Amino acid sequence: MRRRILFPLVCCAIAIGCILPTLCRASVQAVDFPISIQKYQALEAGKNLSLFGILKHRVALSPFNLIATILFFGAIGHTFLASKFASLAEKIAEKNGDHAPGKYFLATVCHFLGEVEAIFGIWAIPLLIFMAANFGWHAVGNYFNGTVSFAEPIFVVVIVAIAATRPILSFAEAILGKIAGCGGGTVAAWWLSILMVAPFMGSFITEPAAMTIGAMLLAKRFYRLAPSWKLRYATLGLLFVNVSVGGTLTHFAAPPILMVAHKWNLTTWKVFSMLGAHAVIGVAACTLLYYAFFRKEFVSLQAKSAAVDEKDPATGKIPFPVTAFHCLFLAWTVVNLHTSALVVAGFLFFLAFAKATKKYQDCVNLKSPVLVGFFLAGLVTHGGLQEWWISPVLGSLREFQLFIGATLLTAFNDNAAITYLSSLVSEFAANAALQKAVLAGAVSGGGLTVIANAPNPAGQNILAKYFDGSISPLRLIFGAAMPTAIVAACFNLW
Repeated sequence: MRRRILFPLVCCAIAIGCILPTLCRASVQAVDFPISIQKYQALEAGKNLSLFGILKHRVALSPFNLIATILFFGAIGHTFLASKFASLAEKIAEKNGDHAPGKYFLATVCHFLGEVEAIFGIWAIPLLIFMAANFGWHAVGNYFNGTVSFAEPIFVVVIVAIAATRPILSFAEAILGKIAGCGGGTVAAWWLSILMVAPFMGSFITEPAAMTIGAMLLAKRFYRLAPSWKLRYATLGLLFVNVSVGGTLTHFAAPPILMVAHKWNLTTWKVFSMLGAHAVIGVAACTLLYYAFFRKEFVSLQAKSAAVDEKDPATGKIPFPVTAFHCLFLAWTVVNLHTSALVVAGFLFFLAFAKATKKYQDCVNLKSPVLVGFFLAGLVTHGGLQEWWISPVLGSLREFQLFIGATLLTAFNDNAAITYLSSLVSEFAANAALQKAVLAGAVSGGGLTVIANAPNPAGQNILAKYFDGSISPLRLIFGAAMPTAIVAACFNLW
């Protein structure tokens, strides 16, 4: 067993020893990396290149572009195979007469490769090696210090941790409970209220917080009753889509809108009239349609719910000042989301407050938020190097083509990255129709995959245990396809 563990470690040490001198020598070279879109456009001016010609020219200028994109799509492909690695880890453990994957090195490796939150971080390792070998370690440092911003991953870690606390969840549950009470407090009433109301909380407390609240309440009020697999994936896809479009009532809460709000002079009223009113109709339509399709199963779930003890452990009433302070910490985080130092400082004060009021708190869970933040940090690291091809692809499309293109590209990249790259295309600056097309496409496609929208990994992390520990990407796409089509139609029909 020791040899199994030591041999790979020795190989890694030798590889690092061989590569490190090369990296150190390369670090003294001054390199223009990554090449800016403006420089690409200046070099291509007057050449009248086709889209393929532009991409070919940019790969010729910097062959590393192709390497970075291959690794990026390798990470995306890996996410579709995550469940296979998790199953392989279990099989290896069982073959050795044990059900604990962590006891065997190969099983542990497969288990790690099956963790969705770790995938983009894993693929960032060869990315950094190729980056350093091509441009030097100094260029790597400049990339992380200047090109890539980890403000969003840090913000998501903090907002998810605060939103998952007992005072915030109890407050949100009380609000949604009043709405569910109008339908008799049944399983179906809770399901409808969570999926139709919680996503629009994202327009005010941000989408990651709304996703956390929605996912945790669905776990408590719905998933614990073990619905059919078809309904589980339909609900998950619906949650992801609804949260993605639920942040369109304001201009500051949904990441894809926030990324371009200042540059395109978007106000809350402009965003609401452009997208928000359509989103309300779309969310209501697809949620009610799913309910109508599964209404017979909800009847059986209600009968099952009656046999389950729904009483929560005696935790005592939470004083209003405690809940109010949690809401203030939530508001502080939202207001300062682009200033990571203030977000972290506020979070440290929050942890001290949670410690002082531990009688009304559960243990603050940092594992899930940190895993989600790690996922987003890996995605941002890769996404910062995809500008060379995404920007010309978007810039070559007409209005409806742009909408379809943004929707599809969002499935393979964070939708905030798609809108940000669109803001670099000069034609979009004064064209409201193109702006609406890319924004509508980005939020419509935000539920198709786990990586399509920043809050999705948080929901996936909370609900994975109800999917045997791993969510199937293909079944998620099927679950989200119908809601995506409905909200897309709502954005385009008028």
